[in-house]
Amino acid sequence: MSDRTQQRLTYFLEQMSKEELRNFQHQLLNQTTWPEASGTKVASGLVAQYGNHQAWNMALHIWKKMGMKQLINQAQQEKDLTLSSQKKPQLVILEGAAGIGKSTLARQVRKAWGEGQLYRDCFQHVFYFSCRELAQCKQLSLAELIEKYENVHKDLIEEILSHPKKLLFILDGIDEPAWVLQNPKFSRHWSQSQPVHTLLGSLLGKSLLPTASLLLTVRTTELHTLIPSLEQPRWVEVLGFSESGRKEYFYTYFAEEREAITAFTLVESNPVLLTLCLVPWVSWLVCTCLKQQMDQGEDLSLTSRTTTALCLKYLSQALPTQPLGPQLRGLCSLAAEGICRKKSLFSDKDLRKQKVPGSVISTFMNTGVLQKQPKSTNYSFAHQCLQEFFAAMSCVLSYEEEKDNCENFKTVEKLIEVYGRLDLVEAPAMRFLCGLLSDQAMDKMETIVTCWLPLERRWELLKRVLEEAHLQHSYSLGLLHCLYEIQDEDLLTQAMHNFQGTRVHVQTDMAQPGFQADVKQLVIQTDVELMVVTFCIKFCHQVKALQLDRGGQQGQALRVPRLILSRWTPITNASWQVFFSTLEFTGSLEELDLSGNPMSYSAVQSLCRMLRHAKCHLKTLWLVSCGITASSCEDLASMLSTNRSLTELDLQLNDLGEQGVRLLCEGLRNPACNLTILRLNSSSLNDQVMAELKALKAENPKLLIESTRKPRVKVSTPDLNKGETSAEPSPFKRRKQQTLQTLQTLQLEYASKIASLPVALLKLPHLLHSFPGNELTESLETEDGFWGSTGPVATEVVDRERNLYRVQFPMAGSYHWPSTGLRFVVTRAATIEIEFCAWSQFLGKTPLEQSHMVAGPLFDIKAEQGAVDAVYLPHFVALQGIQDTSKFQVAHFLKDGVVLETPAKVEPHCTVLKEPSFSTLGVMLKIIPVTRRFLPITSITLLYHQPHAEEHKFHLYLIPNDCTIRKAIDDEEMKFQFVRIHKPPPMGSLYVGSRYTVSGSGTMEITPKELELCYRSSTEAQLFSEIYVGSLQSGIRLEIKDKNADAVVWETVLKPGDLKPASNLVAAASTVARPSRHFVDQHREQLVARVTSVDPVLDRLHGQVLSEEQYEMVRAEATNQNKMRRLFSYSQSWDQASKSQFYQALKETHSYLILELWEVWARALGEWVS
Repeated sequence: MSDRTQQRLTYFLEQMSKEELRNFQHQLLNQTTWPEASGTKVASGLVAQYGNHQAWNMALHIWKKMGMKQLINQAQQEKDLTLSSQKKPQLVILEGAAGIGKSTLARQVRKAWGEGQLYRDCFQHVFYFSCRELAQCKQLSLAELIEKYENVHKDLIEEILSHPKKLLFILDGIDEPAWVLQNPKFSRHWSQSQPVHTLLGSLLGKSLLPTASLLLTVRTTELHTLIPSLEQPRWVEVLGFSESGRKEYFYTYFAEEREAITAFTLVESNPVLLTLCLVPWVSWLVCTCLKQQMDQGEDLSLTSRTTTALCLKYLSQALPTQPLGPQLRGLCSLAAEGICRKKSLFSDKDLRKQKVPGSVISTFMNTGVLQKQPKSTNYSFAHQCLQEFFAAMSCVLSYEEEKDNCENFKTVEKLIEVYGRLDLVEAPAMRFLCGLLSDQAMDKMETIVTCWLPLERRWELLKRVLEEAHLQHSYSLGLLHCLYEIQDEDLLTQAMHNFQGTRVHVQTDMAQPGFQADVKQLVIQTDVELMVVTFCIKFCHQVKALQLDRGGQQGQALRVPRLILSRWTPITNASWQVFFSTLEFTGSLEELDLSGNPMSYSAVQSLCRMLRHAKCHLKTLWLVSCGITASSCEDLASMLSTNRSLTELDLQLNDLGEQGVRLLCEGLRNPACNLTILRLNSSSLNDQVMAELKALKAENPKLLIESTRKPRVKVSTPDLNKGETSAEPSPFKRRKQQTLQTLQTLQLEYASKIASLPVALLKLPHLLHSFPGNELTESLETEDGFWGSTGPVATEVVDRERNLYRVQFPMAGSYHWPSTGLRFVVTRAATIEIEFCAWSQFLGKTPLEQSHMVAGPLFDIKAEQGAVDAVYLPHFVALQGIQDTSKFQVAHFLKDGVVLETPAKVEPHCTVLKEPSFSTLGVMLKIIPVTRRFLPITSITLLYHQPHAEEHKFHLYLIPNDCTIRKAIDDEEMKFQFVRIHKPPPMGSLYVGSRYTVSGSGTMEITPKELELCYRSSTEAQLFSEIYVGSLQSGIRLEIKDKNADAVVWETVLKPGDLKPASNLVAAASTVARPSRHFVDQHREQLVARVTSVDPVLDRLHGQVLSEEQYEMVRAEATNQNKMRRLFSYSQSWDQASKSQFYQALKETHSYLILELWEVWARALGEWVS
């Protein structure tokens, strides 16, 4: 992490408890999630996907929802510092997995300072301390520590420590020993002796040398239990070698260049091994294995695909030919005991206790398994990961010995206790344990330590480990690493089958009711992680689509259960090769999106090899903006001529050139090619190539080649006065030569899908308003705002009087606002502001009223430049009466005039602008004035009732289907306590300027009896008929007729049940009739059974509804169900307001559950929402 925002965000996320961090991620379900990740990874993913500013705002918003006021105040105070401060940190933490190179980097910092290459102008002294060595000391002063470990004469120490600002202390492996570094209440002088953990706690807590700088290396980001007084650090995540660093390591390890070249050439020929070597300790392991073979005069051979296999290879080569038997088992027990006690240095006594004699110790020393510590009689394993490997072997050995013992898992249980359930799958020992259970590993184990477990016993042990890990992690990266180490098809098939019914989170695709879309998103930062996840996909048959999303810029809305891998660094050629060679055998994968990931010529070749494989059944492939050139088109064409499964290919935003397109045409002409959709950019193609594409489409009518050119028209104010138009492009925006059409094509069916939602669900906002505390103060209810592919997106009310709204789209995709007809297709996360405007405020300044007709609402839209690929603007013109859709134009009102833009497409209820620029804009239709009355439009009727009048009074409106007019009428009627009664719209199209008569059955007074269908701006008074009815009794009938044709265009029946105030409230009012039982009482059984996180609910009620004693009593319950039962026992004495606070807390913490319960209840109350 190099960014200040990310560092500060990490710090505040790490302040949260594990339960709070889980809740924080739960709040991200509508956006994105990093399941069970640390605060470091959540911060990393947020900043990478949304950028600095939006990541901060998103975090503050969620903390506010969680009620974390103290954290918000602290974070807001730090915000300006985070975004702009240049102050150097006093505490830097290098965080990373075991063996990733933290200690090496820390030692290099010390070495570079000593050589005058680093920090010479900042620090006069840099001290390096290994915490595993310090843990062996009982009591020291800081002066004694420096004298002992840094060889500084004691006479110089006082002078050195008198300038603490010029000191840097490097504490390597601060989290390895089993200690708590508490800052003492009474600090001691640097010359006073004290326990080592107290000494380090004083340094970290700044009670000793407060201005000194510190550099720590850690495996975990959960440091607050270890170092309670930890101040705000700068986090740096160590991710391993770069490509050049990996090669440099080989040339450093081998003394002779010839050996280095031979070794690295061998590794380069094995892409899997080459990728694994990005982890420094694996590079050490590989070099050591190859060096062993060189020294023994053997031919070099290394085919291992996992670190477990490499460790077994290393041992089999290093140890004597005769098995060491009990001695090696003793070494394994020593390693496991050290892990359990957080101990990495061992004395002769420790080794003798495990029955490892001195002669065997020498053997382990000679083979490099053990090493002796300098200036000490203690031993350690050559690498910390090697100790973890021997500890894993100990688990297998003890399990074999305990096969007749009821305590089969006692060694595993000890490790689970040490690592904790949240960190279990991140521990190398657990990954090694999984790796040791494969057939190949068992064969090696039998040779090395005469141990063998049958498949059933191995599955029993693996199942125990995975069940424990899965309770907290589901399919996290750590768990996938464990599964990758197995590399055994039988075990992996059983493991994935056993757990694939469980998801990190399963969301309902609201655009397709009944379809459970399994959406899983993982943040991957290295090629090793990419290789691990790709391998596991082979055994996860429910994943039908894979999206490799580089920074969230090019993602497609994949339409089947999918896995999204978020990554913001380029992928190497070797990793592309591993990626595609693994996917060759993934027969269940149907869709693959690689958009936005740069692909070299070699990478495209690897892709084409995959697509030619018989077991590859990919149907859809997105390669938008991948840097593909004409040189790769020959391979793509060859693939198209042999692949029989691929039906859709998107190559937009690539520089294919004319020659490249011609090559593709050759492949498309092959009878074996089954492609039906090809997306290309045509703007740079000449007429000859365009003609060839047209001919190809004629040869194959099933093939759709999507490529459009969109004209536009500019109209300036002076030209309008002259009645002329100009064909020049608009000065306020230029269309890019290439356009991202992929996202657009997925939107066409969305409107029909959203329309199939239950009516009750779409009208839930009216019911939600019926309880106190739910007034619309900050955002629209989820059902009344935007909807994306994963559900509702919060739509904030910025200014109610101006009708100004703001929405933050969390990722690329399509978002629809059903109540307005607006839809945006965005290419990345984006913030958009929308204001409802009135045409009358703009049209009067132009002569457009003479030549154009208003055809839809007017909006003032503000969006980030380049973030919106398409906008769908609603119109109310019925297309069946329009012969020429080119007369539709979008008016942009600017400071210096108005610009008319020809839309890219006109659909039945909207016009589409591609790559739009925004202003105050709306749809207009160019007309001849005399034809205005012959244009059909879609219209709506609005019917309102005044509940508490002495007699029944109704207002009936007939207006064009314009959301801004509808909103203005709603607001006006609300002032007079009228509530809307929802009834169907008129049958068929009506005509502007036509007159319609209103009539009804029974005794009633109607004034006026005629209505004209006309367009009046939202700021003008709208025409309506006022209807008085003495008594409804069993009901009355209302109808509207076309005056000239005497034909009924609308009719409805009003019954007493329609007049219940709760049915269709425009806004919450004190006169609302509530149901007899509160929502929380109505759904008590469901809430008790399904609320999964009670503590965040309690935190919101603490001090408001719950007393301190009640709060603690609920928390003391063992299970969530018992907590909820205890909470409901207190709620029996609550009033309605307290229960509404309870409901609000549930709504904020379990939004999807509340939404589902509302839907069920709304269906049951069909009379209320019909």
